[in-house]
Amino acid sequence: MKYLIAVLGLVIVLFLAFIVSNNKKQIKVLPIIYMIVIQVVLALFLLHTQIGLVLIKGFSDVFNALLEYANEGVSFVFGGIANKGQAPFFLTVLLPIVFISVLIGILQYIKVLPLIMRGIGYVLNLISRRGKLESYNAVASAIVGQSEVFITVKKQLGKIPANRLYTLCASAMSTVSMSIVGAYMTMIEPKYVVTALFLNMFGGFIISAIINPYTVDPKEDILEVENEAKQSFFEMLGEYIMDGFKVAITVAAMLIGFVALIAAINHIFDAVLGISFQQLLGYIFSPIAFIMGVPWSEAVQAGGIMATKLVSNEFVAMTDLVKIQHAFSSRTLGVISVFLVSFANFSSIGIIAGAVKGLNENQGNVVARFGLKLLYGATLVSILNGVIVSFVL
Repeated sequence: MKYLIAVLGLVIVLFLAFIVSNNKKQIKVLPIIYMIVIQVVLALFLLHTQIGLVLIKGFSDVFNALLEYANEGVSFVFGGIANKGQAPFFLTVLLPIVFISVLIGILQYIKVLPLIMRGIGYVLNLISRRGKLESYNAVASAIVGQSEVFITVKKQLGKIPANRLYTLCASAMSTVSMSIVGAYMTMIEPKYVVTALFLNMFGGFIISAIINPYTVDPKEDILEVENEAKQSFFEMLGEYIMDGFKVAITVAAMLIGFVALIAAINHIFDAVLGISFQQLLGYIFSPIAFIMGVPWSEAVQAGGIMATKLVSNEFVAMTDLVKIQHAFSSRTLGVISVFLVSFANFSSIGIIAGAVKGLNENQGNVVARFGLKLLYGATLVSILNGVIVSFVL
């Protein structure tokens, strides 16, 4: 039965992408099938093989060690603020982002990350046939983040047509930044975070290949990566430290605002209608949760978590998931966890449009015009990933 629902969910997701396609005749079916098969194989490998589990454990152990190192710096500055036995979210989850950001900066500085991003991007392009620029961008987005990635391709940003720009932005919104992966791992199981990272890259191409199909002319299939201005090592360290701190503060501010706003709206809805806002959203999103493989008995609560992510962000949704995770089966927990690991929410439209606009005003306006379609596609990517995981759990 679960496989039947998963197949139905896959068909529905692909159909929802197909109905908004801007050029149905150009859709290339074979690469899409290849990428879906690769997603299933990756999910099986990571979640059901000894080698996959060892890789995930290694990945998790590395981030646990990094978080411990980060805690040394946090404790030095903020030690004694929290009562004994308490673990404030800002100190334990958000501030370690600063240290992870520093490591990314060092790997960028010594040219290791650009090499990795180009290499994986080359392999991804062989499979997807979406273009060298698009493939590099999909990998880079998962490492440097959804706004920073556009800086690395700014040489070409003003020259590419709107259809290729959509794919770049869709990849950026469909993935997450490596700098905050450690924060996710403190809230949901690392194996689902790692699985989602891989599925996101292919899922973004699957959905964009249906919504936004095109063929890149070989003469235009070039990749020009912008090299950062030459800095001393310590200049670079200072810049990435401040960038990481800005991310931590920004996420904290977003959490304060969204959590408070949702609490207020929940109270108003409960007083007027006798049902909270999140419960109402849960009923609306429950059919989507169901086609992702969530049992109907858990679909309303799962739908509420999914909706919270869409209207606020993944951090708010993850904190809510942690509170009620005992109410879910392990399968539901896996499906919803994978769904949450992406930047697909309304605020990301503004972030991506603003990042592009800061580099090229005209292209920023183009992104703003297809913003809702961008969110629609990125949300379908998250649903698709949930469906894929439901096949193997």
